Amino acid sequence: MEKKEDKYAKELEVAVRVVHVACALCGRVQERLLPTTNDHVASKDDDSPVTVADFSVQATISWLLSEIFGVQNVSIVAEEDIETISKDESAGLLAAVVDIVNESLAFASKYGLQSPETTLGTSEVLEAIARCNSTGGPRGRYWVLDPVDGTLGFVRGDQYAVALALIEDGKVVLGVLGCPNYPVKTEWLNYHYQNHQTRPQSSLTTPDTEGKGCVLYARKGSGEAWLQSLIDGDNMLEWPNCARLIRVSSIDDPALATLCEPVERANSNHSFTAGLAHSVGLRKQPLRVHSMVKYAAIARGDAEIFMKFAKCSYKEKIWDHAAGVVIVEEAGGVVTDAGGRPLDFSKGMYLEGLDRGIIACSGVTLHEKLIGAVYASWDSSNL
Repeated sequence: MEKKEDKYAKELEVAVRVVHVACALCGRVQERLLPTTNDHVASKDDDSPVTVADFSVQATISWLLSEIFGVQNVSIVAEEDIETISKDESAGLLAAVVDIVNESLAFASKYGLQSPETTLGTSEVLEAIARCNSTGGPRGRYWVLDPVDGTLGFVRGDQYAVALALIEDGKVVLGVLGCPNYPVKTEWLNYHYQNHQTRPQSSLTTPDTEGKGCVLYARKGSGEAWLQSLIDGDNMLEWPNCARLIRVSSIDDPALATLCEPVERANSNHSFTAGLAHSVGLRKQPLRVHSMVKYAAIARGDAEIFMKFAKCSYKEKIWDHAAGVVIVEEAGGVVTDAGGRPLDFSKGMYLEGLDRGIIACSGVTLHEKLIGAVYASWDSSNL
């Protein structure tokens, strides 16, 4: 019989390796394509920018998971659908995706994975993207992928994440967050946040000699969350790649706590969050960060609180939270909706039944104060 600690061990290791591949892919796209042309950004139905990286990551991860576990055993819920990239006007985008996917898969052995025997053609890349057509739900096993979470951050050379989680029977069982611009030394995160708008594109790299980015991961029920540095140069990924345990901050005094907020105002009520922060005694300047890097910041102990109260017409998607939630929880943190209930990932592609918003904290004390503040101030809010 399989030992409990061995359950999902292979899935977790494979997930970490494929996210490393995806982070390297994103770096290639940023270096080459962003400064040169608009061909590589398409608009999506919900008006958020989509880059060649989104489709390339989705195709690459889909292909790798299918090769390793067998196409018949892999079901994936993912953000991008095949429609956008199949249109005639997206021919340039598709060609760029095919090139990037093949180049990235050629380096798969660096990460302990098998490269394809022959170059993938356009139809095979489209098939890999199209295979990500699961709609989730309460039964069975499926992967949840956000290929580039925080596309705006990606385009600006700011924070973004590659997020991959595995859900079984409606429960998140493992999560991996690749954060290519989240430095191992976190003083630089604040520096970057304050200066990125005035810094030239070419200087958007960290002076951190230990490595520019990182991959965080956790398995549900293990009580452990781990961090690896991204692989530099010609180095190989040797599992577990000098991984180190990470833990949430022990700060429970609101006056000393740091709040992470979304950068974009479109889907989030900043004024309600600011009022809550003030009412519980948060005094430090909030850290506004793109993407699920907010969950990474809490898991690593660099911030204590993340709150998101969406406008009433906005529905939270499972791929924006699954990987981050399990990593924060296994690092010792707490994530619930604003009513104090765990997030329910079993209802399909959206977090249905979400009570008002999401609150992630480094510990129970801060969490209870925030939940209390929500109840006290909700009636006067303008959500």
